[in-house]
Amino acid sequence: MLISFRSIFIAVALFFSDQKAFSDIFTPEILEFWIGAIYLVVVLVSLAILGLKSLKKRSYSTRQEAGPRTISLKAFMRHSVAVYASVIIFILYSAAFLAPFIAPFSPYDQQDFLVTAYQPPLSQLNALVLKQPKALIIPMQEGDGTTIRLANRLIRDFQILKTRNEPNAIRFVNEYHIEGNTVIYRQGMRTKTMPVEELAEAGKGKLAVARTFILGTDQYGRDIFSRVIYGSKISLSIGFLVVLISVSLGTIIGVTSGYFGGWIDAIMMRVVDVLIAFPALFLILIIIATFGNSIFLIVITLSFTGWMGVARIVRSQVLSLKEQEFILAAKSLGLSNMRIIFRHLAPNTMTPVIIAATLRIGSIILTEAGLSFLGLGVQPPAPSWGNIINEGRDSLLNYWWISTFPGIAILSTVVCFNLIGDGVRDALDPRMRG
Repeated sequence: MLISFRSIFIAVALFFSDQKAFSDIFTPEILEFWIGAIYLVVVLVSLAILGLKSLKKRSYSTRQEAGPRTISLKAFMRHSVAVYASVIIFILYSAAFLAPFIAPFSPYDQQDFLVTAYQPPLSQLNALVLKQPKALIIPMQEGDGTTIRLANRLIRDFQILKTRNEPNAIRFVNEYHIEGNTVIYRQGMRTKTMPVEELAEAGKGKLAVARTFILGTDQYGRDIFSRVIYGSKISLSIGFLVVLISVSLGTIIGVTSGYFGGWIDAIMMRVVDVLIAFPALFLILIIIATFGNSIFLIVITLSFTGWMGVARIVRSQVLSLKEQEFILAAKSLGLSNMRIIFRHLAPNTMTPVIIAATLRIGSIILTEAGLSFLGLGVQPPAPSWGNIINEGRDSLLNYWWISTFPGIAILSTVVCFNLIGDGVRDALDPRMRG
């Protein structure tokens, strides 16, 4: 984590010093470490601010009249099941952001599958530490000057981050022993030898390290725990982005249709009727089969096939709101239509939209997992909960852990989002606050 922060400051300095040198060194893989480090700081600062505000409120001796937001928050906090579900979702999203720091292995490493393949949960294996570097070493730049020094420091930090501070390659073995200057080790049914000089720890009394696979491994020897954590980044991110886009689009169309009415309302609602009548899954399959199955296309496709319900909900709310006194007063004052829509109508339709959004995220995650399971979503080797389950379906009876743990992750996430939706509905509806 400290190296990630240091690399951020060095990268910023190098960017302003020489943008070309920065672009030659930068890789998208490092961005994951930066996002995780920044997320941790934001969470800690936010929790500290909330804690200070809570202490200040408790220290006030005078009672102040609670606003609608405070009343709704207190009502939600009384819904204990929804609060526990919110904590679980927070933990899942935190694990997704902090995946590079939490995952013990890279989700793509197919490491000595003769030894590591199909290992059950909590398996512990020995691995010989080699002098061979774990990853391709980035050559240092030659010369003097501030830019060269910053570039070399950034290269060293990137190298440490990419190898997770373990620069040497490892070789998993079932067993090993030393005879003279030769190491004899077994991998599956094969017995091999290598000189002791090839070991990085030769002469220090430590020839091997132990590695534990918490949730077991798949048929390629990849760590299931690391793949489930990295898979949460894709599944949870797709669910959030799709709901954000579809809810925004549905709100804009619903407000516009309900406020202006007439032929605008008629055309928009007929489009909504046609899209709702058309099978959404069939439309998604056609688009993906025609244009490919990239993550960007999946997000766009799911977004533009899920806004119709929100549009109808918002339209019904606007039809009842636009005839009320505060809207008529705004019109009589000469306010523009855009100001009335975005300043008065849209905020007053947020309650059903928020409820629909929280309930919609779970269904989007299920849809993405289903597409990945069918091979139409996120493509291997990129981990997604759906394609991890697909990889273990043929060996479910003998190697149950490959599909079970991502399945539990999907189940837990969807149930928690549904419980949060129920809690939000009860908190925002005055008739259900008790």
